[in-house]
Amino acid sequence: MKYLYLLIAIISETVATSFLKASEGFTRFWPSVFVIVGYALAFFFLSITVKVMPIGITYALWSGIGIVLVTIAGIFLYKQVPDLPAILGMSLILAGVLVIHLFSKTTGEH
Repeated sequence: MKYLYLLIAIISETVATSFLKASEGFTRFWPSVFVIVGYALAFFFLSITVKVMPIGITYALWSGIGIVLVTIAGIFLYKQVPDLPAILGMSLILAGVLVIHLFSKTTGEH
């Protein structure tokens, strides 16, 4: 269940962050609602996850995967295409997430 809660936290945070631009500084109602509800859900499920996973590992997975998903959302929603250095940097982040998930004993999975 911990990975399900983490996934819900990541998706909620991705939705909230993706709507930040559309909220125009919280001057537009519905995008602002998505931001507030998304972050509330994200932090709620993140708080459940850190009860059973180390906070550093949880945050690394949450932020790393979230960065990539928000970037993908930015491509489709706002036509903000990352350049090669940004793509390389995100590839390194994903590699780090994979190393943590596959090889770290601190996740409690191995």
